Amino acid sequence: MTTALPIFQPTPIFKDRSNYRQVLIREMDAGKIPLSLGRDCPVKCEFCYELDHSYRETLDPPKTTDADWAFILEYIQKKPTDLFLHPKAMEWIEDFLRETDKNLQFFTVGFVHVPKIHQLTAQYPGRINFELSVITLSDYRQRLMPHAPSVKHVMKVLDGPAVSSANFYAFDNDTMSKDAAAISAINQKCVLWMGTLTPVRGLKEETASLMRQGRRFLPEEATRIYDLALPNLQTIHTEAYTTAFLSRRRILSLFDSLELEKHDTVVMAGSVHRVLSMFRKNRARFLYVPNALLSGDSDCTVLLTFDDIARRVTKEKVVHIPKCIMQSGRGPYTDITGVSLEQFIKKTGVRVKVLHKIDTRFANQQLYRNGSLRNYVEQYLAHPMRQAYEALPTPA
Repeated sequence: MTTALPIFQPTPIFKDRSNYRQVLIREMDAGKIPLSLGRDCPVKCEFCYELDHSYRETLDPPKTTDADWAFILEYIQKKPTDLFLHPKAMEWIEDFLRETDKNLQFFTVGFVHVPKIHQLTAQYPGRINFELSVITLSDYRQRLMPHAPSVKHVMKVLDGPAVSSANFYAFDNDTMSKDAAAISAINQKCVLWMGTLTPVRGLKEETASLMRQGRRFLPEEATRIYDLALPNLQTIHTEAYTTAFLSRRRILSLFDSLELEKHDTVVMAGSVHRVLSMFRKNRARFLYVPNALLSGDSDCTVLLTFDDIARRVTKEKVVHIPKCIMQSGRGPYTDITGVSLEQFIKKTGVRVKVLHKIDTRFANQQLYRNGSLRNYVEQYLAHPMRQAYEALPTPA
């Protein structure tokens, strides 16, 4: 039986809710250039993870003005490292490249001017990392992205030196594999970033169902692409439990180094719970915690919240919690919602031992180390333990 507790109230981040410049500064300090089209994105992608903001404090972003841009440009001149640009105006990208010596990374579903983006890439070699969100070129495109650029325009964006990587996903039979072949036919240098989309709360049920359908077709689609032997570098985004299996040796090695006792209670999401249940059964008390706040299908430990954990605690007096849960960027020892470790301890009365070795650096290393399509096909799909691993039941 889970313990029903009130939702935590995180400490407010924004002191003056009328001053949006404080948001701009926070974003720039985090390595981003905060350009905004306003609260309502005109693209309205059905799968957008930003549809639901209720789990964290936000301010309604106004449209970026020329005065805002002048403020941003002046502020970033003081920053010593490369910065990242979220999608917006081509003229401001050119302005940024001309006025600074910094590199930029930006993401867009294709709202860039052709051939301008190719001209800028040639004019400023090595300074633009352009990650194009293709999503899909199939018939599902209109359903998922009714206001996105056309397939014809996206192919023009791909046909040139600008795009560093293109991401697209499996939704059905012959979706991701056909997209890979089509993209590679006109651009052999961009990275193919493929996989599945994981539903989170706030999405329409029919959209979430389509994402889950894509998960079922991913093995077949990935194998088709593998057999094509395309010249592009090929990476893949899979469900967290797949990444956990591919990283099992490092996970087990790190777990063993913690020297936990059998009675010690360790917090973890479903993916890590599955690995430890198979390979380290009864070595400690594994407290499975669903990603309830984000709902959907996530089973990633990094995205757990203190509220998720509090609702799973029953009679435990001491719990071991991975540090990666409290490295959200919302503050020291704070989860993705802005709730702090101190608040969790005060509310629940549970003592916490932080597992400092399990941090976001370790999690990210495992994600990127095993992120190739070749690894997925050869080391996961073809592995003799795969079926037994996937058949492990999720705890009640």
